[in-house]
Amino acid sequence: MKRLNTESAEAGAQRSQRRVWVFAIAAVVAVSSLRGSIQGQTQRAALPSSTLDRPDASAVQTPLQKNVEAYLRRLYALGPKVQLTVSAPKESEVPGLLETTVDVKDGENSQAAKFYLSKDGKYLVRGEVSDLSKDPMSETRALLQMKDAPSLGDPKATVTLVEFSDFECPVCRNLHDVLRSMLPNYPQVRVVFKDFPLESLHPWARTAALAGRCAYEQNPSAFWKLYDSIYDQQELISASNAWTKMTDFAGQAGLNPEAFRACMASPEAGAAVDASKANGQGLEVGSTPTVFVNGRRMVGADAHLIEQYIQYELAQLKSTKSSDK
Repeated sequence: MKRLNTESAEAGAQRSQRRVWVFAIAAVVAVSSLRGSIQGQTQRAALPSSTLDRPDASAVQTPLQKNVEAYLRRLYALGPKVQLTVSAPKESEVPGLLETTVDVKDGENSQAAKFYLSKDGKYLVRGEVSDLSKDPMSETRALLQMKDAPSLGDPKATVTLVEFSDFECPVCRNLHDVLRSMLPNYPQVRVVFKDFPLESLHPWARTAALAGRCAYEQNPSAFWKLYDSIYDQQELISASNAWTKMTDFAGQAGLNPEAFRACMASPEAGAAVDASKANGQGLEVGSTPTVFVNGRRMVGADAHLIEQYIQYELAQLKSTKSSDK
């Protein structure tokens, strides 16, 4: 059953309903990044002189914040129904540049993007800043919290693949299928699962996340049975039957049903799911699935790219061992 390039009808309907919002957000996040990274240019904005972060900046917008907001609204045709908030600029890690976060919200949907401003208020830059003196993946690996997270494979594996996923997400189901067919070929890979339910889009995603957490707490290996069951039967699950389905899957995995139901209703399970999602947000995860292969980020379920990352890491290890001889 091949789903690598398909989405469910429900996901397509949700996407259609949010078309205007998605286009607006894509403009802020993708177009600015495209110009900054491909053309190697900054966007020029008619902005006033620099205004640094102040303690009361959240209460009163500075002229700089107002100008950035006006500029982005005009550039990307963001009308009054779209809430756009520009945080007070603060010193960034790059000398001469200030940092600000732009939050865009339309109804229940929201997204945040980091921007940089020249101190003279003349230039607005969208993109990532890289320190060439550092390992580009080491800081990401340090931020990934894998303790008490479901894992599959050798804890000392050469390659660690961390996936932030939503059980109701159709593309996450595609990733599940990709990994199931690919991993038998790579015993050097360990998989770690992190919950990242997108509750505003997927009504039963949190229920499934709680189920996975409670399966893991009762029997870590049983988590992967629920993982398979939920994705394999994703199209049969709905907000109205999710609780029953999760209980059924738990029974099929050999879990104690009473302990499982009690865990599902416990604040501890909810806190664990929240902590997993917070870890992802700290890593700027904004969509699912987001995968980290030894710290290298990938969004989506591209089998070719995942395999490329895995093979690169294995080749690097082989090269290191050869040079040590």
